[in-house]
Amino acid sequence: MSRDLGYYWLRLAIYVTLSLGVGTIFYDIGLGNDSSQARGAMLMFIVSFLTFMTIGGFPSFVEDMKVFERERLNGHYSTTAFVIANTLSAMPYLLLISLIPGALAYYLTGLHPGFEHFVYYDAVLFTCMVLVESLMMIVASIVPNFLMGIITGAGIQGLMILGGGFFRLPNDLPKPFWKYPLHYIAFHKYAYQGMYKNEFQGLTFPHNQTGRRGVITGEYILKNEFQVEMGYSKWVDLGILLGMVILYRVLFLAIIKIVENVKPAISKFMSVKPKQNIQVMENPTATPIHMN
Repeated sequence: MSRDLGYYWLRLAIYVTLSLGVGTIFYDIGLGNDSSQARGAMLMFIVSFLTFMTIGGFPSFVEDMKVFERERLNGHYSTTAFVIANTLSAMPYLLLISLIPGALAYYLTGLHPGFEHFVYYDAVLFTCMVLVESLMMIVASIVPNFLMGIITGAGIQGLMILGGGFFRLPNDLPKPFWKYPLHYIAFHKYAYQGMYKNEFQGLTFPHNQTGRRGVITGEYILKNEFQVEMGYSKWVDLGILLGMVILYRVLFLAIIKIVENVKPAISKFMSVKPKQNIQVMENPTATPIHMN
């Protein structure tokens, strides 16, 4: 972490600054009439834009891939060892940048009280950061150019955020492409719904209707306002996210192995020189030779 201050410590400082900004904007949000929408917006920002910033580490990922290629040619370690080591070495830092900024935003906002709810919230945030870093490693193995890689990764995440179910509710998404398959393959769907279930289940909010005061349950808000799938628990959403982490890392390993096998063949093909045709030019002024 001391070798790249810009990637590690500056990134942590920006995360803390953004979390303080979120915490002060939604400070002590309470349980008022409009607090349900504010809670949903705050959780969406945490899941979407804090994790989106992981693309800033793409240049570091590209450098890691260059070092790996040199070490691989020298036979120092295998592809599988690199993927496992890359995954494990990133965990402490990702835990750090999910725990500190996440705690600031959670407690300043005054989300659902209880240590279990905070643990789940931070577990989802941490898993999403691992997912985005895994996605960017896949991009780095295919697109080694800094600028093109950042654009590609940002574009993929932008599509996933749009199809995640916040900007357009799941039932309102156009079915071709946005609902099927994007909504179901975007990790934002499971992060949003897991966060919403963790936040709203067990809470009640005041509700005024036809001049009479009453209460509305968090379960009602989940089902009717956010169109959350209530047929399974929030832990299933977290389990799906963890499964996607494994899938992304397996894809990363598979792509590296494919590139290792394909790149030499392409280089060999490009290095083959085309056959040169020898042309004989006839000199019209030359005296013809007659054979006896």
